[in-house]
Amino acid sequence: MASKQPSKQFKVCLVAISLGKGGKERSTALLSRMLTKSGFNVFIVILNNKVDYSYAGNLFNLGTFKTDNDTLSKRLSRFKKLKRFFKEEDFDFIIDTRSRGSAIKELFYLYYLYKKQHIIYLAHSFNTPQYFTKRFWIGKKMVDKAVAIVGVSKAITRKINEEYATNKAITIYNPSEPFTETEKENPFSEKYILYLGRIEEKVKNFTLLLAAYKASNLVKNGIYLKIVGDGSDTEFVKQKVKDLKLSNTVDIYPFTPEIVPYLKNALYLTLTSRYEGFPMVLIESLSLGTPVLSVACESGPDEIIIHRKNGLLVENFSEKALAEAMNNLAFNGELYKTCKLNAKKSVSHLKMETIAAQWTNLLNSKKHKLEK
Repeated sequence: MASKQPSKQFKVCLVAISLGKGGKERSTALLSRMLTKSGFNVFIVILNNKVDYSYAGNLFNLGTFKTDNDTLSKRLSRFKKLKRFFKEEDFDFIIDTRSRGSAIKELFYLYYLYKKQHIIYLAHSFNTPQYFTKRFWIGKKMVDKAVAIVGVSKAITRKINEEYATNKAITIYNPSEPFTETEKENPFSEKYILYLGRIEEKVKNFTLLLAAYKASNLVKNGIYLKIVGDGSDTEFVKQKVKDLKLSNTVDIYPFTPEIVPYLKNALYLTLTSRYEGFPMVLIESLSLGTPVLSVACESGPDEIIIHRKNGLLVENFSEKALAEAMNNLAFNGELYKTCKLNAKKSVSHLKMETIAAQWTNLLNSKKHKLEK
């Protein structure tokens, strides 16, 4: 049954750090497009002046007011602009997609910026203190304040409900973006496996990725590892590549929003994170017909990967298990054929129309409840 479209007067504001570089930022841009297409009057607030992804709605870019000399008084001035913006626009709901790890900052949001607002918090990671601070009592106040909480995986939703003794958290998955596949030409002449995302060792665990790749048979068979992304640990990863004597077969490329040719032509995509949320890159890869190989981290991969059907899901933190899986997916022809054949249809339940309907139902139900 299709969800009823809201009135254009139904105003929703998405609050994000930026719309650039990263799965969370890409999912925020997608959410703006889904809600706009579903009939909502969408606004987006971003705190940093970074826009890489296609969005829909009205953009209020606070980052344009930043200067190199960003003093406390200038930051407070920007927040006053934001407070005034919220008051003037009178939104039905504010959907906060930011990372929310700072206790002091979130108290400021709770008691100043979000005072008298109807807030829906998004949680994109199993590392819940990243979204509700390390101070439990502050996280509890945020949960109590929220109209609803959306976890992007079932594991995140369960964790929030259990930690804060609530039933406000529900699961709405990130959608599979309908890419245009016009750029099919392989950007590389070599056969390769791919890592695509932030270069951040403490979360993504490049030490494991590189060690397993070295231990696998891919190197001697001329199958490259291409790493595409930016992050605080780029130099660390480059040095690790040198130390492991992998410079001839491991290449690192800067972030690009044009990910289709990289994913489309990869042998498979790899993910070795210590923890995740609902990794956009896995569903992006599968939607383009490229199998995936991921460690079974918390959370997300086990809600996306059907082992030996659309990819491989292996024990985390095991160099041996990962290396064996790399070999298996690269050299077992029947297995690879099966995973590639099933890739696209395995994420058909994540089409934007389906996920948009879930968001519409949530917002309509909360609006109806507030009007009672």
